[in-house]
Amino acid sequence: MRQDIDHKVNLLRDSLLQARTHDPFAYLGLHREGEEVRVRVFKPYSTRVWIYVGDISEQMTRTHSDGIFEWVAKVSPGEPYRLQSEERDRIEDCYDAYAFPSQISGYDLHLFNEGRLLKAHRVLGAHATNRQGVTGVRFAVWAPNAARVSVVGEFNRWDGRVHQMAIHGSSGVWELFIPAIKDGSIYKFEICNRQTGAVIVKTDPYAQQFEHRPSTAARINLASAYCWQDQEWVLKRTQCDWLHAPCNIYEVHVGSWRRHPDGRFYSYRDLAQHLIPYAKDMGYTHIELLPISEHPLDESWGYQTTGYFAATSRFGNPDDLRYFVDCCHQSGLGVFLDWVPGHFPQDSFALARFDGTALYEHEDPRLGMHEEWGTHVFNFGRNEVKSFLLSSASYWITEFHFDGLRVDAVASMLYLDYSRREGEWLPNKYGGRENIEATEFLRELNVMIHGEFPGVLTLAEESTSWPMVSRPTYLGGLGFSMKWNMGWMNDTLTYMAKDPIYRRYEHNQLTFGQLYAYTENFVLPLSHDEVVHGKGSLLDKMPGDTWQKFANLRLLFTYQITSPGKKLNFMGSEFAQGREWQERWELDWWLLTRRWHSAVQAAVRDLNRLYRDLPALHELDFEKQGFSWIDCHDADQSVISYVRYARDGTLAVVVLNFTPVPRSDYLIGVPAGGVYLEAFNSDSKFYGGSNKGNAGRRFATRSPWMGLSHSLQIELPPLAGVIFIPEKA
Repeated sequence: MRQDIDHKVNLLRDSLLQARTHDPFAYLGLHREGEEVRVRVFKPYSTRVWIYVGDISEQMTRTHSDGIFEWVAKVSPGEPYRLQSEERDRIEDCYDAYAFPSQISGYDLHLFNEGRLLKAHRVLGAHATNRQGVTGVRFAVWAPNAARVSVVGEFNRWDGRVHQMAIHGSSGVWELFIPAIKDGSIYKFEICNRQTGAVIVKTDPYAQQFEHRPSTAARINLASAYCWQDQEWVLKRTQCDWLHAPCNIYEVHVGSWRRHPDGRFYSYRDLAQHLIPYAKDMGYTHIELLPISEHPLDESWGYQTTGYFAATSRFGNPDDLRYFVDCCHQSGLGVFLDWVPGHFPQDSFALARFDGTALYEHEDPRLGMHEEWGTHVFNFGRNEVKSFLLSSASYWITEFHFDGLRVDAVASMLYLDYSRREGEWLPNKYGGRENIEATEFLRELNVMIHGEFPGVLTLAEESTSWPMVSRPTYLGGLGFSMKWNMGWMNDTLTYMAKDPIYRRYEHNQLTFGQLYAYTENFVLPLSHDEVVHGKGSLLDKMPGDTWQKFANLRLLFTYQITSPGKKLNFMGSEFAQGREWQERWELDWWLLTRRWHSAVQAAVRDLNRLYRDLPALHELDFEKQGFSWIDCHDADQSVISYVRYARDGTLAVVVLNFTPVPRSDYLIGVPAGGVYLEAFNSDSKFYGGSNKGNAGRRFATRSPWMGLSHSLQIELPPLAGVIFIPEKA
């Protein structure tokens, strides 16, 4: 019998020394054998080891040359027990990692494996905690196809034998508590694949802080002590009627909005000092940050994420980001985060083939690879992947108080054949091209966010005609709050790029959008994607000489701000940046010393404020009652006119002239008589225009026109838009 026990113990010892154990606690730590207590520790770099029994240290016996020490007695040393080790004439006191039992509950593991652990970042990853009066870090990672997983770092010389983790049965989750690790220590997981024996080193998928690029190790991140001051904003957010509120988004790439004179990035705290007052002054209601989750490559703009729970260290630490969002809220600005669940990069240190197998992605590249981007597709049908992604979304909202997530590349998630040729994709179980698992994931995502975080919004970048993207899941929709209107963007920019002499033939590109404008809750985006990759800046897209280019751009912004739908503009466009956006440099702020550019900025500022303050321009953005054509048929002169309404019936009249020909005594119908004030004219001299206008007001006569009870005769400037509001309003 004793011989069998010794044989089993020797097998456990050998698997430990070979770094192939899935349960190091079976050999290491405290074991009761009859009336004896036996403690085994593995200290490969120590020459001598002592164990404390009360206040007295007793030397342990070295039983193996590779560094196994044992202590046998009739009495227990206490739990947890403390060790003292000697290494190169240095004595160090510590607690044994294998003196602490598992802490993760079976219920949490069950939820994780079911895809319903919505706060998985609080269970997996590295968490500073106190166990039985001892401070340390609990590590946990999901790697179901590993034969062994170890925590490695500077604290153990990156030696995978030292801190081998224990697996929780069939859950695939490995755990180990390591005492006395310092805040800021770097670490990774060393994984031995069960089938091949290959050893790989990976960063923690749930890490909340990383080293500065190009280094890729995770950092121990102690719980934040940040004291939020935005309670009033968060409470107000839960009660906000966002459907009828203004939403005008300033899209920002943190690394290139501004930089220090020596080329250094602005930090999150620098942004709080400079970006917030700028966005407030410009009249925006929200800031949207391009992805700031950790990513290795600056040129990816954050869209090739490797840290789904970590704010990139490029711009500061997590509390610095909290400070920025807090300051936004205290200033009355909302903050959206660009979030990327559609794909992840192939970098070998990150999620790709995490435990030596296709764990987060699909094994078959016809399902698991976006060849166009060179990235992997998440396996949305795997429950643990759903727990990972849902928890990531929850993390950013919970920890950083973001007001919404803009979900990137939704179309790539919805369609199995997205950007794939015939034979390069696999149909779903019904033979169709829809990704059923991704669709269900998106519904679960939206149900979770709207249920857990009232008032927090989700915005889909979805470029196809998939129905009901922004309709509730209980009606069969995907459940997003809003959807980017890519059709409006493409039609509008195509139209604006044409020489005005040919615009009469493309008039439907201005009017077609009204046929579907209220099928979704649309955002009208002029985003970063339209000013990169050889597309030129918005100013570059405009035809004509210099005067006409700037006039066209002011007209474009007037059209956008007065059309039904919430608004989004990418940084730099608001002052007519001339060159295409480059992430390597800050925006060309020096252009504001030139009248052309500062004038466009002034026009955008006034348009933003008018949209924010005038209910007719925002209250019924998503309802057909908020819009009525005056004349959509004047293609020969490339003029459109319409009325925008508020819920109380107050209105704004919009007339847009898309040719460089001024129209004197241009007659339009209006729904009521009286004096109409010219609230905005993009041709004003203050905006760099020719200053043709209506002397501030026009009087509507009781002469029915265009099916309306009154008519208004106006001066319509060239390549310009004018907005009138009744004086009594």
